[in-house]
Amino acid sequence: MDDNTSLRLWQVGCARATRFRQIYGYNSTMEWIYLSPHPDDIALSCGGLVRRQAQQGDAVSIWTICTGDPPGGAISPFAGQLHARWGVDRRAMAARRKEDRLSCASLGAAHKHFSVPDCIYRRSPVSGKHLYDSETTIFSAVHLDETQLLADLSALIEKHLPPQAQLVCPLALGGHVDHRLTRAAAEVLGNSLWYYADYPYVLRNAEDIPRLLPPGWERQVFELSEADLQAWVRSVAAHQSQISTFWDDLGALRSMLQAYIDQNGGASLWQPPAEPTEDQPQPES
Repeated sequence: MDDNTSLRLWQVGCARATRFRQIYGYNSTMEWIYLSPHPDDIALSCGGLVRRQAQQGDAVSIWTICTGDPPGGAISPFAGQLHARWGVDRRAMAARRKEDRLSCASLGAAHKHFSVPDCIYRRSPVSGKHLYDSETTIFSAVHLDETQLLADLSALIEKHLPPQAQLVCPLALGGHVDHRLTRAAAEVLGNSLWYYADYPYVLRNAEDIPRLLPPGWERQVFELSEADLQAWVRSVAAHQSQISTFWDDLGALRSMLQAYIDQNGGASLWQPPAEPTEDQPQPES
């Protein structure tokens, strides 16, 4: 092995050691900001991990993007069907914001609610038509008529983002348009993002993870305790209007989360590849 290779390996080792201390809370704390497309997405995808980070002293916030009330005018028949399933009326988002506040508090996380309406309520600023009015259209690309919305959302995230915070956004597994919108808005910022797998979409779309990751991104696994799992279940259960969408009861929810933890060895995030920086100490000659 030549000297340049040895130096490179030593530098990468330093970078990884620094990152390990950051992740696991040794000698430092971190500020984490998780972007959640809808009020239940972080609870579903990262609830146990958020609780773990908060317990170890990190500052954790959940910023939920699509919590705005429906705009004026009639909602689409598809949105009406979803309201009936959830057992809510036109004030659905007020109920979901309340659920989200309870869920975030149960994890020890702060919350911020953005005013973007859920895709099922959004209309084209050009034609006035509902953009996402079926099961097929909500699992599609962001409509071209929402280019300005994407730009405005990205600017709003940037405006509120603390300089040292680690931003974590969805991979958009499953292809839900609001998940795609959230990821795209975060990526416009050019920050060193981390990604999480969208649960429960990851259960049937895990094979898409490599395709959705930038080249070289690395999986970081966090072990979770029984208390983390219990908090995870409670945080999801706080979203009462959504439980029936995925599970028959809380027992089924707990069993599926436990199986997910067992399969993956804990909770996972994906981070940029460790790279040495110019200000790292150099080995003695």
